[in-house]
Amino acid sequence: MKPLQRIQSLEDYQRVYDYSVSDPEAFWAEIAQSFVWQKPFTQVLQWDFDGPNVRWFEDGVLNITENCLDRHLPQKGNQTAIVFEPNRPEEDARSFTYAELHQAVMNFAQVLLNQGVKKGDRVCVYMGMVPELAIAVLACARIGAIHSVVFGGFSAQSISDRLIDANAHFVITQDGAFRGNKVIPLKSVIDEALLQCDFVQKVIVLTHTKTSISMLKDRDVWWEVEIEKVGQAHVAPAPMNAEDPLFILYTSGSTGKPKGVVHTCGGYMVWANYTFEQVFQYQEGELHFCTADIGWITGHSYIVYGPLLAGAKTLMFEGIPTFPDHGRFWDIVEKHKVNILYTAPTAIRSLMGFGTDVFQGKDLSSLRVLGTVGEPINEEAWHWYHVNVGKSRCPIVDTWWQTETGGIMISNLAGVTPDRPAWATLPLPGIQPILVDEHGNENHEINPETGFVHGNLCVKFPWPGMLRTTYGDHSRCYTNYFATYKNLYFTGDGAYRDAAGNYRITGRVDDVLNVSGHRIGTAEVENAINRHLGVVESAVVGYPHDIKGQAIYAFVVCSDHTHESEMIRRDINETITKLIGAIAKADKIQIVKGLPKTRSGKIMRRILRKIAEGELDHLGDTSTLLDPSVVDEICTERL
Repeated sequence: MKPLQRIQSLEDYQRVYDYSVSDPEAFWAEIAQSFVWQKPFTQVLQWDFDGPNVRWFEDGVLNITENCLDRHLPQKGNQTAIVFEPNRPEEDARSFTYAELHQAVMNFAQVLLNQGVKKGDRVCVYMGMVPELAIAVLACARIGAIHSVVFGGFSAQSISDRLIDANAHFVITQDGAFRGNKVIPLKSVIDEALLQCDFVQKVIVLTHTKTSISMLKDRDVWWEVEIEKVGQAHVAPAPMNAEDPLFILYTSGSTGKPKGVVHTCGGYMVWANYTFEQVFQYQEGELHFCTADIGWITGHSYIVYGPLLAGAKTLMFEGIPTFPDHGRFWDIVEKHKVNILYTAPTAIRSLMGFGTDVFQGKDLSSLRVLGTVGEPINEEAWHWYHVNVGKSRCPIVDTWWQTETGGIMISNLAGVTPDRPAWATLPLPGIQPILVDEHGNENHEINPETGFVHGNLCVKFPWPGMLRTTYGDHSRCYTNYFATYKNLYFTGDGAYRDAAGNYRITGRVDDVLNVSGHRIGTAEVENAINRHLGVVESAVVGYPHDIKGQAIYAFVVCSDHTHESEMIRRDINETITKLIGAIAKADKIQIVKGLPKTRSGKIMRRILRKIAEGELDHLGDTSTLLDPSVVDEICTERL
């Protein structure tokens, strides 16, 4: 079976997968040749995980927007590309055809050029979920600028950290964003962030909420005014080497500083398109609704690039699933006749709490495929989703992947390969996962009692969509992903595998938490807590949470002169919100007199994790600690 064909059965999958592993260069060359190349590639792959040094289609020249837009115009110019559902349901939805989106992207690309943006410049995009966000991203790619989208929930300090790291001289934002019954003051947050970033030359501001804002002469310009100046622009797609950076996306790691994951033009394009078409089994004319924010990788790959590369129809939603009531998702499905719904287990679990009466009178018959993303889904949520939303007839694709992988790595293919509650199931063609022990030895032996093998999930061969580096710090890329186990990409996740080769992801095995599908580094939160005036030191761990999957439990040592504990807890969370954003707030903050440390001074987070999880009978040997009595005291006062 040819790689370009849609996989239609488990047998097809096995044939395609075997081919992708036995001759990966031939496999990916055939898929990549289906795109528009300004200069065709002759080299498919060069790689070395010891660098790491991975290059796909290296001598090829392309522009991803030519493949997202221009090539579709002859057949699909008048077909819908983007549907926009605003925050308030009483407002009119908007849509863009491929021809309209193409023109809008060229117009804004000309605005960027007029403001001095050049190929290779980094552009920070801090916007709400409006169509202009997708237009801004595509316009950057059109001229070869590197976009770095920052989620609208991040603080001014988090934005300035990212601006400084990327040395981004240009910012695109809007006056404010609507989110439920709130107005998020995006421009004022940018203004605060730029107090530390005097190198920023231009800020382009979209009018959306009509909020009163400050505009600085010579630095700030209005989106609408600049668009009027260009009229109907024509901006040719800039020639980009396949290995030129397309975007930087910042993600939390096991150290305090967020790292800028770099994805490149050619390999990411091939991977985003292939995974979108195969996993969701997209059919011509269908409407794909991914509920993520474009500030995260899911939005990049499965709201913008993946669907548009496939010539699909993609829906952008500005609001939240509980506004104006908790039936908003189902109203959107009915209103727009959504065919594919891709959302997070956290959203599903939160909506479960409202019961099933909300489905009364809702027509969800248009749905054909459901999907989950961001974290492992528990069986109870899987069944609720399957029965109440999918009416027991829609396959659920349980997708596992990461910011660093660019697109889906392990998943069933909708209606083609079997789904299984709480299991991601099979690796996509081209993905070669293995499970290893803590020493890097591959685990093969299946436990006869459980029926599966467990280990740390690694990948032993490159795929087109994988990260190439961390921006400005290549050694950090090696340390984070390739140094733990020789010649392997280490995902940071643990997993089970059964005899049939199906995978079930068990969650992070490093110091990274998965809170509501957002990766948050424990060190990043600790650094924020430790900035508080009354804090001496802190340790942060995760614990199970019914809705979020994981929640943050902070153990905090305060100075003697601190105030009453409830006040300091509130102050600490205010500090976290200011330095990182509200998504990183701690659910539990326990004020302690000391932390469990080894004699060499290392904090024993393993013990704190057990305490947070309530497993007080499984703490292990604490006698070798510097002060074992600290553990007893923490256990006694556990929240």
